[in-house]
Amino acid sequence: MKRRTLLLAALGGAAATGLALRPRDEGAPHQPYFEGLSSALDAAGAGTPRLLIDRQALHRNISTLRGHIGDRYAYRIVAKSLPSVPLLEEVMQRSGSNRLMLFHQPFINRVAAALPHADILLGKPMPVSAAARFYAQLGTTTFQPEQQLSWLLDTPQRVAQYAALAEQLAVDMRACIEIDVGLHRGGVQDDATLLAMLDAITAAPRLHFAGFMGYEPHVVKVPGSALSYRDRAMQRYSHFVAVAQRHLGARWPEDAILNCGGSPTYQLYDEGEFPFNELAAGSCLVKPTDFDIPTLADHEPAAFIAAPVLKASAGVQIPGLPLGVLQQLWNPNRRRTVFTYGGYWKAQPVSPAGLSVNPLFGRSTNQEMLNGSPATGLAADDWVFLRPTQSEFVFLQFGDIAVFDGGAIAAYWPVLGQQA
Repeated sequence: MKRRTLLLAALGGAAATGLALRPRDEGAPHQPYFEGLSSALDAAGAGTPRLLIDRQALHRNISTLRGHIGDRYAYRIVAKSLPSVPLLEEVMQRSGSNRLMLFHQPFINRVAAALPHADILLGKPMPVSAAARFYAQLGTTTFQPEQQLSWLLDTPQRVAQYAALAEQLAVDMRACIEIDVGLHRGGVQDDATLLAMLDAITAAPRLHFAGFMGYEPHVVKVPGSALSYRDRAMQRYSHFVAVAQRHLGARWPEDAILNCGGSPTYQLYDEGEFPFNELAAGSCLVKPTDFDIPTLADHEPAAFIAAPVLKASAGVQIPGLPLGVLQQLWNPNRRRTVFTYGGYWKAQPVSPAGLSVNPLFGRSTNQEMLNGSPATGLAADDWVFLRPTQSEFVFLQFGDIAVFDGGAIAAYWPVLGQQA
């Protein structure tokens, strides 16, 4: 074969390979579901970015969770993932649980005032100054913290601080102990520390041991078998419970809180015997993208960010660089540009299909550039929908949550404020 023929064949092969690597057109207009959301937002006169919850999807997720937990364990609602009093009320009513897990002092005060029937467990140890601030801001309420609030303590030093505060304020305080069951983010890791904390709590007239919290999200994240890591975590949990029960004897509380689990792991306990008596979860009820994992395959997204399109144009223009032209020639999903009202959220575009951030133009919290195919059909005043990657921080950025129900925006739920 002649050298020229070989060269042409090589060039042809390279061209074919290049075409095979070229991105496909991923664009498509809104599917009917998102068309329905768009129509509901338009009818409600929305003109700014909104956090939106699909109430029926939320209800289905609650039913899914209850179907897994059944009556085997109590359910504790993780409030940081659902930071709105009406949203918490909705979940409490639908799930039949009044147990909440809270992580922020101002939220504790707000919940104590708005949901005085709640049973609250802290999900992380608080600086003693935060606990003092809670009592200073408690105000008039039927909520009884000495019976309905369990502080989480992780070290003997923290026990001493809370014992001193309880004496200073002349209040009784329930104390749960954080145990390390493998996450290694703090908490009791050995018997000596556990016994020292139990003795210090027992010796403090106004502290009352209430139980344990052992959090184990690592079991589905580290390489290897999730069930194997689960079993190791439960062995540690069982060990600490046995040590405490032997040490306390008759002083072991009959209603001890033995808390475990989270959204990524709660379905790992559908079968078998385990040392805890309640499971905590919250994010699975709205399912941000960080929770698109095998253990939550039967949950569905129920929360979206809706952002108005401010500007729409053909092509991509990058200031000072001709690379936008090259981008759109190579990638059909860079052939149209929209700028949204707001942006740079912890979120991923989900509708219309094929939208993405332009890595060369950069991010903006004011007007975010998104590129897509002409097939998206987007124009100014249309809506772009994104799925949050998480809920706890993102939900607080948009004001009242728009509740989509029955084809319309049926309610607005205020979020929890950062100040009590």
